Amino acid sequence: MAGLKYLLDTNVLSEPSRPHPDAGVRLRMRAHRHEVCAAAPILHEMEYGLARMPVGARKRQLTRYLEQVLRHPLPILPYDLEAARWHAEERARLTARGRTPPYVDGQIAAIAATNDLTLVTRNTSDFGDYDNLRLEDWFGPPGTTVHDG
Repeated sequence: MAGLKYLLDTNVLSEPSRPHPDAGVRLRMRAHRHEVCAAAPILHEMEYGLARMPVGARKRQLTRYLEQVLRHPLPILPYDLEAARWHAEERARLTARGRTPPYVDGQIAAIAATNDLTLVTRNTSDFGDYDNLRLEDWFGPPGTTVHDG
């Protein structure tokens, strides 16, 4: 997609909703606001987390935050045929090596890889085994973890 550079993982997209969000994440989200997107499986993770929460102030606050995210012109990329094929190949390769990454992580990695995007996540180790996947960790000061798969 033209102009997009970064796919935000769940932990990055949800960081601003925390009581004390990481300053590095907030700074980079503002700096790259026209270059970021999310993916349908990430929204599923957020919605699923909300559905499992007990009714209360925190759930209401997170629900409002998610509604704001969805109203913002943030592109939400689908898990399409190209991503499904990439995911199947990588899943087979990793399984043959004795690795079984979570299915949703594979979907997220596939969407980033097939759209030539850098996946921004705090959990770079969860995605490090995927081939041809660029990773960045925006938590902490600028210039922290970067991984080219």
